Amino acid sequence: MLLEALGIVTTGVGLVISLGVLVLTIVASWKLFEKAGLQGWKAIIPIYSTYCLYQMAFGKGKGWYIICLLVPCVNVILSIVYCVNLAKSFNKGTGYALGLIFLNTIFMMILAFGDAQYVGERLR
Repeated sequence: MLLEALGIVTTGVGLVISLGVLVLTIVASWKLFEKAGLQGWKAIIPIYSTYCLYQMAFGKGKGWYIICLLVPCVNVILSIVYCVNLAKSFNKGTGYALGLIFLNTIFMMILAFGDAQYVGERLR
């Protein structure tokens, strides 16, 4: 009986934390879109927001790369390259890209609310 109650509490806490991370990610994406000159509401639409983020990272017309996320093993490599390119798009280095890879929501919030400016493809 006690273990069942503990399981319910643990599940509830996990759900609240997951929803909190989701909200923070949407807020960060909204602000990043605005920095890149896109409309912020695009961050709310699940697949379209990923498409827009990939366009920000890889350049205009290359948002279709999200289709490659459906291929096993390729998706891991593409996600790493995406984080590196997104960091470069905001004039950040490899260390920042590692932060995006391992602590994505936190580093997206720093990009969104920090002094980073979107430079796009100019540095690539």
